[in-house]
Amino acid sequence: MPDTQLTHEQQRAIHALDKVKKVASEDKFTKDYKSYAESLPTMIVVNGLGQACATLLSQAKGDSDAHRQLYDHLEDWLCERNAAVYAKKPLIEAIINGDQNQYVWAQFEALAYLIWLKKFAQAHLSKGKGGANGTK
Repeated sequence: MPDTQLTHEQQRAIHALDKVKKVASEDKFTKDYKSYAESLPTMIVVNGLGQACATLLSQAKGDSDAHRQLYDHLEDWLCERNAAVYAKKPLIEAIINGDQNQYVWAQFEALAYLIWLKKFAQAHLSKGKGGANGTK
């Protein structure tokens, strides 16, 4: 009988797909979310995970825009599932208070997760929907 245990890579993919489908169903800021998901990995490589998360938070306009949603999705992956890098939220505080080994692991995990999130955003979020103010 085949092993039904999901690999970590499959878990990343399932989580990312679920988050992107939720953004697509809300149909508010799909264009912005897609754009930010595409640029976040580069921001993490250039500036580090902590700076990238701080930037997302500083650019968020409340709890329901694309910047905040992307931060929340990353936070959910890094802080809230079984075998998460950090044991508690908020992510930015966990990053600041964690040790260097956790930070390196979290940065690696974030980049691996964002590969899936970016691909699913490109596949499921059409180019013409939902800009910064929720217009179509």
